[in-house]
Amino acid sequence: MSFDRSIKIAPSILSADFADFGREIQAIEAQGADWVHVDVMDGHFVPNLTFGPPAVKAFRKHVKTVMDVHLMIAPVDPYIQAYADAGADILTAHVEAGPHIHRTLQAIRAAGMKAGVALNPGTPAASVEHVLDLADLVLVMTVNPGFGGQKFIDMTGKVAELRAMIGDRPVHIEIDGGVDPTTAPMLVAAGADALVAGSAVFKGGSVDNADVYGANIRNIRAAAEGAAKAA
Repeated sequence: MSFDRSIKIAPSILSADFADFGREIQAIEAQGADWVHVDVMDGHFVPNLTFGPPAVKAFRKHVKTVMDVHLMIAPVDPYIQAYADAGADILTAHVEAGPHIHRTLQAIRAAGMKAGVALNPGTPAASVEHVLDLADLVLVMTVNPGFGGQKFIDMTGKVAELRAMIGDRPVHIEIDGGVDPTTAPMLVAAGADALVAGSAVFKGGSVDNADVYGANIRNIRAAAEGAAKAA
């Protein structure tokens, strides 16, 4: 993965058809997805259960772009190698998930993946200030983690603070939660460059009607890129 700040659209397959993940992944990539976002939840750190390493390994066979794996689990460290073996390109851990996020980011990089650090809505930007040199991505939650389709929480102030803090470091700012053509411009204007979208990409479409996915992705991208040019 080479670094650039062009807008990345990362559809979350949590909103895909669970009975047809392979074709769903192929469809969103064919329709313009830059990354494929995989939300891993453990029923402990967040009140929901989703995917484990075997599922992620199965997804890997279909992902041709970037597999962006977001761990909403605690603890993280015992599972890092399993997700590396499953083929994650980016592995993101929550700063709230354990006492040693510095060590966690070191371990993710040592396992050969890009390292992300995520912040819940109630967690300040300052909590990652001293690990930015170990991070390839900072993920800002704009909903409380655990479920798709929630109402957007405005975190543009936090995004702007992170953008200033990151400076010229090659670190992406990713947004997860409530991203659509309405919210994308304000997030990009504040400094985000990677946008996770679940229902906003998959709504109205299917693997047999994937042009809808493409239209949804293009609408989000156009709104985001318009804000980037104006910034």
